[in-house]
Amino acid sequence: MIYDLIIIGSGAAGLSAGIYAGRYRTRALVIGKEFGGETAKAGAIENYPGFQSVDGYELMDLMKQQAAKLNVEMLDAEVTSVTRQGHCFSVIADKKTYEANAIIFAVGAERRRLGLPNEKELTGRGVHYCVTCDGPVYTGKTIAMVGGGDASVKGVNLAAEYVKKLFLIVRGKEVTAEPINLEHLKKLGDKVEIILETEVKELIGKNKLEKLILSRPYKGSAELIVDGLFVEIGAIPNVELAKSLGVELDERGYIKTDNMMQTNVDGVFAAGDAVNHFGLFKQDITAAAMGAVAATSAYNDHKVHGELCSIHMQPSPLDKE
Repeated sequence: MIYDLIIIGSGAAGLSAGIYAGRYRTRALVIGKEFGGETAKAGAIENYPGFQSVDGYELMDLMKQQAAKLNVEMLDAEVTSVTRQGHCFSVIADKKTYEANAIIFAVGAERRRLGLPNEKELTGRGVHYCVTCDGPVYTGKTIAMVGGGDASVKGVNLAAEYVKKLFLIVRGKEVTAEPINLEHLKKLGDKVEIILETEVKELIGKNKLEKLILSRPYKGSAELIVDGLFVEIGAIPNVELAKSLGVELDERGYIKTDNMMQTNVDGVFAAGDAVNHFGLFKQDITAAAMGAVAATSAYNDHKVHGELCSIHMQPSPLDKE
């Protein structure tokens, strides 16, 4: 199967790229391992323009429907390989090969782990990375959250709907988050206790998490007994596929692009959380913006290079607008 453009990733960046590719009458395919990416797991989103409040999965589904109406194809699969011959790319997903004139990496990032012994064994058995997914399991129980940034504060606010007690463990000297999210946090009162300048050093438990060992005593003890632990300490960009094509990374390990989302490899573009275009400010609106720009750049790139994978791209009706 041959396409004008293949977009790898079906989160806000990938679906936005798909919408714009469809408007350019590009024959496009969006391939995503997990539909909606992290946004689909985010719960209520209250800062996306046009929506006072919208569920993250619902927002992604609306984007998907919009792209589908523009004849953009969707594939739920994991891309295992991307190779390049000149300006033609071969993508393998579910053991099938798809070819395209251009690629957009909208692959997002993976949740960062604590890197502690026993963490892998206890994942899903008391250690979690998604409050939306697993928070309800701890209804009426006591949990801890490791973080200190906006994502962790939003996680606390959501988890507080279920749990009896919550400890927010912060490595730094203060919590940093959007003021409105901090306001929600303060309204929770004694239900939430913030432990500053502290790290989790050990996870204790065999078949399930039983307690945490802290880097320094809290209220006279370094042991903190909890039913569950949620980790919200950032993410690591998924860059291995891009690196396999020779795409350059920046000093922080993100895919390096110019202002039009073009990488150093001709025909390869990137958008979303795998790109550090807006620094640490990573939101659905910025991801969607990068996806729109990447799709536009891919379209303009094709107009220059023409039919390099036996593809014909129709002129965009937007060119006349």
